[in-house]
Amino acid sequence: MNKVFASQADLEEKKVSFEQLSENAWAYTAEGDPNTGIVIGDDAVMIIDATATPVMAQDVIRHVRSVTDKPIRYVTLTHYHAVRVLGASGYQSEGLQQVIASEDTRDLIVERGQQDMDSEIGRFPRLFNAVESVPGLTWPTLTFKGEMTLWLGQLEVKILQRGRGHTKGDTVVWLPQQKVLFSGDLVEYDAACYTGDAYLADWPQTLDNLSAMGAQKLVPGRGPALKSPEEVKKGLAYTRAFVSALYRGAQEAVAAGMDLKAAMAHTRKLMDPDFAQVFIYEHCLPFDVTRAYDEASGIRDPRIWTAQRDQEMWHALQH
Repeated sequence: MNKVFASQADLEEKKVSFEQLSENAWAYTAEGDPNTGIVIGDDAVMIIDATATPVMAQDVIRHVRSVTDKPIRYVTLTHYHAVRVLGASGYQSEGLQQVIASEDTRDLIVERGQQDMDSEIGRFPRLFNAVESVPGLTWPTLTFKGEMTLWLGQLEVKILQRGRGHTKGDTVVWLPQQKVLFSGDLVEYDAACYTGDAYLADWPQTLDNLSAMGAQKLVPGRGPALKSPEEVKKGLAYTRAFVSALYRGAQEAVAAGMDLKAAMAHTRKLMDPDFAQVFIYEHCLPFDVTRAYDEASGIRDPRIWTAQRDQEMWHALQH
């Protein structure tokens, strides 16, 4: 019996948590679904990762409005994946002025944004509730290279690239006065890391760079908010263990001359004992192993996923 493609059978709604982490930082999390960060400054609000559709963004807005009536002037994109960015237009009625992303992220939207959008919607329909409300690709209106600083009144907000990992455009948001970090999908906790567009050889060093920032609280891309230095360390260690085991499995498989299907079986032996129970593991693993196998084979930059490539890869690994 073939498994249903990707997460088309995942229809269970997740319970949303909305937690205050510091005077200005909030986390909107949902049991392993993509997280959204909120920064409430003196005069404006920043949303970090916009959700997948404008209709889904309304739930974030509803929670924000339960604690402030300040305009939502900024949406910051941690990377280009559709599930993170396509809801940005939902904030236009709330005072949105700028959609911020790294130049690398904008380059990826130019190169593969449409293919990624089509691919992701096919993989995981539940995460694209009311997909018909999406007006098209989300384009940043303000880009930066390396780092930029915004002041929301007296609150300093740093928007930084600290290295490649989940994508080449990965961006984090840092509140240095409160030591709160919004990591995007560079850090996950109790959820599989999606690595289909990753730089696996670079990722551990990027985690070191994040660790050196000394965050006391961290909102990961998926999983619960990490609310103490000890929990932050656990989240960084969890992510490192996941991506390192994945890449090691692929490197061993390539060195042994295995094909992709054999590489999948070999990598599972390394990863299943520690990770088989976490959110979206079965969804991510075929895409993860495919990218890890490519990178271990010398394909430095991730190949573009299309809806057709998704299906071909999935069926090759199921039979």
